[in-house]
Parts: sequence; C-alpha cells; structure tokens
Amino acid sequence: MSDSEEDEVLDSRLKLIVVGDGACGKTSIVTRFTQDQFGKQYDQTVGLDFFMKRLSLPGDKNVTLQIWDIGGQTLGGNMLDKYIYGSHGVLFVYDISNSQSFENISDWFASVKAVPQGKQPHFALVGNKGDLEHLRVVSKSKHESFASDKGMSSHFISAKTGDSVALCFKKIAVDILKIKLSRAELDATQRVVKAEIESTGEANNSKLKQRKRKPTSILCSVQ
Repeated sequence: MSDSEEDEVLDSRLKLIVVGDGACGKTSIVTRFTQDQFGKQYDQTVGLDFFMKRLSLPGDKNVTLQIWDIGGQTLGGNMLDKYIYGSHGVLFVYDISNSQSFENISDWFASVKAVPQGKQPHFALVGNKGDLEHLRVVSKSKHESFASDKGMSSHFISAKTGDSVALCFKKIAVDILKIKLSRAELDATQRVVKAEIESTGEANNSKLKQRKRKPTSILCSVQ
C-alpha cells in the first residue's frame, strides 16, 4: 500500500453543522478555526457556507472536518432537514451578550432533533463572544444546565480573540471518534490570549509627555 493510500485509510471525515441565530458569530467562529482570521464587518450568511479543515489526532489518526455554516434565517425553512441529514455533530451557537439568541437555541434544537437519522449526532452548546464577558447576560450556570438537560457538550469561546475555538472543534471531533486526549494534548490546543495592561496615573502621564515630544505619522481611517 502506498503512503497516499495509507493516509486515505487513516483519514476520517466528519460532517459538522453550525446553527444559531444571525449575528451570533457562526461564520466568524468557522473562519477563525479554518483560516485563523476574524472579519470585523458582519455579513449575513444566506443559505449556507461550506468549509473544510484537516486535523491530526493522537494515534496517527487524521480527520477532515466538513463544516456547514447554516444561515440564521434557515430556522423553520424547508432546507434545514436536508442540511442536517447525515451530520456527525451539530454546534448550537449563541451570543453570551444576547439573551434571545440563547432562548432560541431551544427552537434550533427541536428542529434538529426532528430530522430522522440513523444515529443521533453529537450535540454541542457553544457560547460565543467570550471577549464580551463584561456584557454577559446568559449565566454560565444557565448554559451548563441547558447543556446537561439536552445531553450536549459545553463550550465557551471567542471568535474575535480565537480563545478556545480550535479546542472546541478538536474536543468535538475526538468525542465523536471516541478518542481520549491527554491533559498535555488539550493544553497544546488551547489558545492563550494575552492582554496588555496599560499603566495609569503618573507613569501613564509621563509616557504621554514622551510621546508628544516625538514626531509621529498618523493614518486616519473613516468607517
């Protein structure tokens, strides 16, 4: 058997569906995961977008994730069941600073559960926009309670900073494939987000005075 044939044997394919209300960050999450990019401008997904990402997992196993990003307006539409059919995992995404996006997860869950499939997909509850923790309106306990009641895995991420995005997808993949990850492997996947702490008071004023003495070039962007 050639090397390419061996790779094909070891390479699993998983179909993951990402659902949730519009503007909760579904496309941003998938784009962050597959391209490590974040777009600041919101563009509504109409219908669906399709992404692919290959992961290397323990035991010389590879998996290609086929990620279907479903538009928020699809809820209640006649195409949702066709998108959901044959999926291995479904990510239910909401915005932690938008209570309605969380409340509507119940409707998304009911619609997905209504699709007849031979084997139930892995369900994951994903609270996005962790960078807006100071604006959180959906408590972590409420999130965890809902996830537990519905048999979902639980994830908190930020598409903007990238915090825990790759870890979320990797955990879902290994759960579906029933692969155990060590703590070291989980930590290696975790994205570390660093924030610079600005000095205040006299030290900060001193820096401002120093900056004023230096000529600078300023680029102004009007949005």
